Amino acid sequence: MKEFTERVIQIIQRIPSGYIMTYGQIAKEAGNPQAARQVARILHSMSQKHKLPWHRVVNAKGEIVIKSEEAAWTQATFLEKEGISVKEGKVIIEHYRLNQKK
Repeated sequence: MKEFTERVIQIIQRIPSGYIMTYGQIAKEAGNPQAARQVARILHSMSQKHKLPWHRVVNAKGEIVIKSEEAAWTQATFLEKEGISVKEGKVIIEHYRLNQKK
């Protein structure tokens, strides 16, 4: 497994309940600020294997970007169970974003 992939997995595993991170935020912390799409691919392909809290990752606007209506509903439901308010597929990012590194 590549070092970037390992770092992404570790970062996602550390997102606590009640918080979210963005794809870009994770990419930057993992060492490649230009790799937000790669984070999305890692999340998609490795969430189940590594038991990642995939539902805690949103885009830079706080939007749930999963194309499947059922999966988007599942993500919103998981976030709401953790106390994160979701309105029309979006969270107020400033209220819930985890600031691990500045």
